[in-house]
Amino acid sequence: MGTATVSSFESTLQQTQEWLDQVTEELGRGDRQQAYRVLRAVLLALRDRLTVEEATDLGAQLPMLVRGIYYEQWNPSKVPTRERRRDDFLAHVAESTQEQVDGDPEPLVRAVFSVLDRNITEGQIDDVKSNLPDDIRSLWP
Repeated sequence: MGTATVSSFESTLQQTQEWLDQVTEELGRGDRQQAYRVLRAVLLALRDRLTVEEATDLGAQLPMLVRGIYYEQWNPSKVPTRERRRDDFLAHVAESTQEQVDGDPEPLVRAVFSVLDRNITEGQIDDVKSNLPDDIRSLWP
């Protein structure tokens, strides 16, 4: 394996750990494993709610390792989902974290949205938010 490949891998690993630490910090509890579960659940729910074009635009700005998680088992022919209400979106996240993360899914979503807001360009965040119904958009910081 070339030096550039190792460097890229180390860089994405470090970025991913930083994102997981940010999720943990936003939640105010837990560890990286819990942060991984929360990040994954929220990203997949968000991805499935976006158009294919918007989902891929967002995916392009994720760290390489997070991007792999984001695209896991994605079926572009089945998106965007029809979730228009905040409660439906939160239920989607809750279903994905069931038995792994206790509690209300809203703080989980808010934590991940805050991390995205810090790490993704403002223009991309604006595009993502404009693709969401107002009720779901209100979960952003």
